Amino acid sequence: QRGTLVALTDEAIDKIKAMILAGELAPGSRLPKEEVLAGQLGLSRNSLREAVRALTAMRILITRQGDGTYVSSLEPHLLLESLSFAADVSQGHTALQLLQVRRLLEPQATGLAASLLKQEDLRELRNILNRSRTVATVEEFVAHDIAFHLRIVEAVGNPVLSMLLQVLSTRTQRVRIVRGSQTRHAMNNAHEDHEQILSALQSRDALLAAAAATVHITAVEQWLATSLTDDPIRAIDD
Repeated sequence: QRGTLVALTDEAIDKIKAMILAGELAPGSRLPKEEVLAGQLGLSRNSLREAVRALTAMRILITRQGDGTYVSSLEPHLLLESLSFAADVSQGHTALQLLQVRRLLEPQATGLAASLLKQEDLRELRNILNRSRTVATVEEFVAHDIAFHLRIVEAVGNPVLSMLLQVLSTRTQRVRIVRGSQTRHAMNNAHEDHEQILSALQSRDALLAAAAATVHITAVEQWLATSLTDDPIRAIDD
C-alpha cells in the first residue's frame, strides 16, 4: 500500500510539473482548489496533498497560510536551496567532488569581483577577517569564513552563482572538514589564504585574486584527498 501511495504521489508530482512546463501554471500563480485540481488531473486528494508537500520542499510550490498554494518564482537560485542537504551529508569522495566543482567556479568569481567590489565591501571584508582572528570555536570561524567568501561572490551580482557556491560548501560540511584536520593549523592557514585573497582584491588584481582563491580551495581539497588515501578503511567505505 505504501508503494502504491509513493507511485501515485510521483505521478501527481509529474503532472503538476507538466502543467508548469506547459505554462498552465505560471510562476507566482495560485493553484486551483484541491478538489478542483485533483479532479482535473485525475488524482486522489490524498496523493495530490503528498505531491504538494514534496514540491513545497523542493521550493517549486509555496504555501501561504490561509491563502492557498502558489507556484514559486521558479528562479534557479531558489530551487538550488533544496540541494543543500546533499552537501550537508556528503563525506569522503562525494565531499571531494563538491570541492573540485567549487575550485572550478569560485576562483573565477573571485577574479570577477576584483573590479566590482566597492570600498565599503572591501572594508567589510577586512572587518570580517579581523573578527575571525578572535573566534573561540570552529563554528564561529566557519561563520566568518562563509561571510567572507559570500561577500566576495555576491559582488558578481549573479544569485545563481552565489547559491550554487553556498550549496557546494555548506556550513555543516566546512565545520566537519575543519574539525577533521589539525584545527588550529587549518584555521591559521585559512587566515593566511584569506589575507592573500583580500590583498589581491584591494589591488584590483583579478588574476592574482583568482590564483589566491585557487590555492585556498586546493589546499582543502588536497587535505581531504590525502585523508582518504591515508585511511584505507574509510576510503573503501566511501
